[in-house]
Amino acid sequence: MINKLKYHEIDFQKYSHCIENSVQKNFHARMEILDELCEKWELLIFEDYRFVMPVPIKEKFGFRFVVMPLFCQQLGIFGPEKNPVIEQKFLDYLQKHFRILTYSFNFQNSFDSKLKTKKNYWIQPTEYLQLRKHYFKGRKSTVKTAQYLHFKEFPLSQNIDFINNNFKGLDKKNDQEKFLRFLHFLDERKILRIFGSCKDSDLTNLAIVIEEETNFSLLGLINDERFRDDNGASFLIDRILKEHISEKSFSFMGGNIRGIEVFFKSFGSQLQEYAVIENSVKDLMAHFFKK
Repeated sequence: MINKLKYHEIDFQKYSHCIENSVQKNFHARMEILDELCEKWELLIFEDYRFVMPVPIKEKFGFRFVVMPLFCQQLGIFGPEKNPVIEQKFLDYLQKHFRILTYSFNFQNSFDSKLKTKKNYWIQPTEYLQLRKHYFKGRKSTVKTAQYLHFKEFPLSQNIDFINNNFKGLDKKNDQEKFLRFLHFLDERKILRIFGSCKDSDLTNLAIVIEEETNFSLLGLINDERFRDDNGASFLIDRILKEHISEKSFSFMGGNIRGIEVFFKSFGSQLQEYAVIENSVKDLMAHFFKK
């Protein structure tokens, strides 16, 4: 039986134990990350926290909706094993009891119900020279021609202006401010790494990475368009992989836009598809008022 808990009802010790020991273990499902990114969140549980499912909530137009927060790619169901039967129970409960604008499960969840999927690309820990054999031919060539660039790691404080001037993908000023607050949040917890490529004294590209014990997750790849022809993004990803892929996996955190998908695939990464629910406010409200 699935039970729903309001935030103040959650036993966070049991919740954290479930997340940290789950086969689907996910950075974004940690309590402190959800607290930072979500306006509100609640929890679905099965058998006294044997399986759990965090549910981000946003209030809009006087109604409560499930909405995935910015900078959070996957949530879903977490437990000691993969269990499609139990996972389907969570899905059924979610769809019956919540108005869902957007919700992303994790790539290890599976269901009898047919859901839309999105793409992520991921590289498991491996020897760099073995991985390099799986680069696309054109990517190998691009990386080779960019070796005149310099690789450097930077503190966040040195890159605020570069990020503000060159970050693409967030149209609203409020969302850009949220992104910077999240970077400071990660930096304070010492899980933020910022790598850059430089041409002489000019910074050409930045890779913003979340570092965990066993993996890296790419939060942002920021490019100065004046240096597009220098292929700094290719150089930068290759150097990060060269220095770290033998010890940590690397998640590209996305891949649904064709050009970006090809870029991620070209480093020998593997496809991970994850199920999503997406509805428009208009459709949800039309359904609500028909009841």
